[in-house]
Amino acid sequence: MATYQNIFTQVQLRGEPEAGIALPPGSEPRIGKGSFNHLMGLIGHAQIGPVYLGWTGVFALIFGFFAIEIIGLNMLASVGWNPIQFVRMLPWLSLEPPGPEYGFTPFVPLAKGGWWIMAGFFLTTSIILWWIRTYTRARALGMGTHVAWAFASAIWLYLVLGFIRPFFMGSWAESVPFGIFPHLDWTAAFSIRYGNLFYNPFHAFSIAFLYGSTLLFAMHGATILAVGRYGGEREIEQITDRGTASERAALFWRWTMGFNATMESIHRWAWWFAVLTTLTGGIGILLTGTVVDNWYLWAQQHGYAPMYPDTGVIDPATLGSAGQ
Repeated sequence: MATYQNIFTQVQLRGEPEAGIALPPGSEPRIGKGSFNHLMGLIGHAQIGPVYLGWTGVFALIFGFFAIEIIGLNMLASVGWNPIQFVRMLPWLSLEPPGPEYGFTPFVPLAKGGWWIMAGFFLTTSIILWWIRTYTRARALGMGTHVAWAFASAIWLYLVLGFIRPFFMGSWAESVPFGIFPHLDWTAAFSIRYGNLFYNPFHAFSIAFLYGSTLLFAMHGATILAVGRYGGEREIEQITDRGTASERAALFWRWTMGFNATMESIHRWAWWFAVLTTLTGGIGILLTGTVVDNWYLWAQQHGYAPMYPDTGVIDPATLGSAGQ
């Protein structure tokens, strides 16, 4: 007998679009009245809009558009303004930062990396304005600001890669290029240059939190879907509704693991694991080259990596300036 499983089916409600609570005095009006879309209802709530942008949202979109335009047009120029080659080569195209000869000065010729600085400025401005929008919207709704601070953790890693670490290294050349495969190539070269990031303990923390957050989100998502036939997605009501979804979920984890999370704690765990992924990753990147020049040698000195037998070959990294 087939039973209802909301991993395969999604109930879509229809009625008057929900406009939400009244906005605080001085707020700009919401855009649109709200409508419903069946396809969106397959992956989330079917209602689209109304949208609140405000001045931060408007300017964030404008600055973001400028950044994408600069990056895209430079990539298009690199293939001779050929749209077919642009589409075909897009994963390999890039906008590179200035070379090491320019140091950290903002005054770089456009063709020598100035476009990269300009695109980075517009993109960073857009992201920060969007963060302000996220924070102020939460406050306007009387919510906690957990989403904004989770977003800030991702922004921290972004700024470390493109601004903070290059500032301490004294060169824009240490920054990440804009592009898909060029970004991955930069990561591989960065790891090789500084003695393998696998020996960076903060990289290890970041990967542990990354894998941990995927496990926690999967466990929680699977649990709620598994009790969806009892209304498990209505978590707050289910906490006090004995004998249905939440109690069954709690019993399942007590039976299989010996203990269970609460409806509140599982989200706190997931929040911390996800936030610490980019937070510790940013710390590891920032220490690379500024404090530690070779993570493999650092790991050997601190008992983190094994000492291999002496082969008589001198590691140039141990010679200092004499080995340059």
